[in-house]
Amino acid sequence: MPAETLTITDNRTGKSYEVPIQDETIRAVDLRKIKVDAEDFGLMTYDPAYMNTAACKSTITFIDGDKGILNYRGYPIEQLAEDGSYLETAYLLWQGQLPTAEQLTSFTATVNANLALPEKFARLYDGFGREAHPMSLLMAGFAAMASAYPECKKVLDKENRAKQIFRGLAQAMTLGAWGYRYRKGLPMVPPRPDLSFAANFLYMLFEKEADPRLVHAVDILFILHADHEQNCSTSTMRLVGSSQADPYSSLAAASAALYGPLHGGANEAVLRMLRQIGSVENIPAFIEKVKAGEGRLMGFGHRVYKNYDPRARIIRAAAENVFAVTGKNPLLDVASELERIALHDDYFVKRKLYPNVDFYSGLIYEALGFPAEMFTVLFAIPRVSGWLSQWEELMCDADQKIGRPRQIYLGEGKRDYVPLADRK
Repeated sequence: MPAETLTITDNRTGKSYEVPIQDETIRAVDLRKIKVDAEDFGLMTYDPAYMNTAACKSTITFIDGDKGILNYRGYPIEQLAEDGSYLETAYLLWQGQLPTAEQLTSFTATVNANLALPEKFARLYDGFGREAHPMSLLMAGFAAMASAYPECKKVLDKENRAKQIFRGLAQAMTLGAWGYRYRKGLPMVPPRPDLSFAANFLYMLFEKEADPRLVHAVDILFILHADHEQNCSTSTMRLVGSSQADPYSSLAAASAALYGPLHGGANEAVLRMLRQIGSVENIPAFIEKVKAGEGRLMGFGHRVYKNYDPRARIIRAAAENVFAVTGKNPLLDVASELERIALHDDYFVKRKLYPNVDFYSGLIYEALGFPAEMFTVLFAIPRVSGWLSQWEELMCDADQKIGRPRQIYLGEGKRDYVPLADRK
């Protein structure tokens, strides 16, 4: 059998080094023994944007971008969206197994018992103007939770962590609903523990029970957004958590990462694009502009997926069910024709530009009555289950230390201080 090692020859010195291979990876610190001389720091890897760097080991989410596969704890996302619920998925991400009926009942009851925010939170948003972005309000809410629940700082206490995870899962939804109501100048609606998670969310937003088909669509969207491996916001959650910061401060940081338009704001950009196109008749001219480099096809392509994003197929079907209740958005025809062209036009096929999760989700959110600025909040609420599961995994990982990336210094060497009067 061949050795599970990599032999590296340093042509500067002629020396060869044997580096162990485990799980199809090598440890970056093993490269440090490759030195020109004893004074040398050792070899480092340069990987801007972490294109090929694994910062952790995880058992939560598996993605095969080339094949279009997304699994939570081994379960295909298609099966979870078809047969599961969001809270069932949240339990799976956290605990590693699908719950029994008894476990799900208990889990749901505990989440529902934690939905209500502390009374002092009724004044939390008073210092913000009504024009404040909902994501700003959500981040402020998470930061405030770190003060409202001071015991959350005991991150090495497993039972205490579980208590905070339940709070985070539940109150993220409440914070999101409160932010929506505050911006509209409406009173806060208290949660109803008798409703499902998705139904409760819609009730707290619109103060009425929603059509079951709309509730089901929201549940599916929450499942699809629950986790997505080591993306920008999840990596932020882990990096901040590595300092043993409390989970709510880590959630605030992860939300800030998600707030960026290159991460959580993509579906809003898709909606703007569809409105700009306006009708199917305008698509050919738009496509020509894209090919000429004068525009971008938003909602297509993905950092990981080089195949059809499996979440996009599910959302496309969910959109039809939502429009059966709300009435069809004419922009759906524009989206469908764009997808058809992108999947058959050599220009897009060669570049592997397939629809991603953001392409149809904005249309669904708009049909449900959400303004575009709420879209990222609707992404963040379910992603809290993934963030907290990743955080819990981090807390239990003996390999992990406080995150501290290296840099390649290309600045000036040692220079002597020049008095102000002598500077030219």
